[in-house]
Amino acid sequence: MSFQRMSRVFVFTTAVAAAALMLTACGPSQPQTQGTTTPGTNSASPSTTPASPGASHSPSSSATTPAGPALCKAATLSAATDASGGGAAGSVYMKLNLTNTGTAPCLLKGYPGVSLTANADGAPIGAAATRDETTPVADVLLAPGQTGTAVLRYTQAANYSDCTLTDAAGYRIYPPEDTASLFLPQPTSACSNANITLLSVGAFQPA
Repeated sequence: MSFQRMSRVFVFTTAVAAAALMLTACGPSQPQTQGTTTPGTNSASPSTTPASPGASHSPSSSATTPAGPALCKAATLSAATDASGGGAAGSVYMKLNLTNTGTAPCLLKGYPGVSLTANADGAPIGAAATRDETTPVADVLLAPGQTGTAVLRYTQAANYSDCTLTDAAGYRIYPPEDTASLFLPQPTSACSNANITLLSVGAFQPA
């Protein structure tokens, strides 16, 4: 074989080899083996457990608070006085007693209204009793038949030179916070002068 022919054969072989290499490099790459992905613990997969409901808002059955005893009223009370309190400087101190004549307990609390009157149905004579606040107000619960007492002071009408003397048949008594009254027969002297105060009364206390 001549040298020129060998050179052409060599060049041709080299060109074929180079072309083969280029085809191999440009061919599709082999797919990689795909591994298994393990989901993390914080995956956002929906929970199968429903959210627990909040506190129930069903209305609670409120227990009815029992009402306390009603205030004592004139219709279920009787009145009496006890002059054992004595007297001083022309005044007479007596106990004004109100007794529960009803069938249920009642509450006697505060000051009674007291005035002198000409008769059971008559208008008051002179000034009504003032309040003596020496003794504090107390809750006096009266069961049927029980009594509450308040100190009533009567000042002799004759002590006042300017008193216009008038005969009184007794006392008109209003229980605390009541518009009805009791009449307590007890004849005495009164002053028709409205500026003269003969009576004072304290708050009710247990007898």
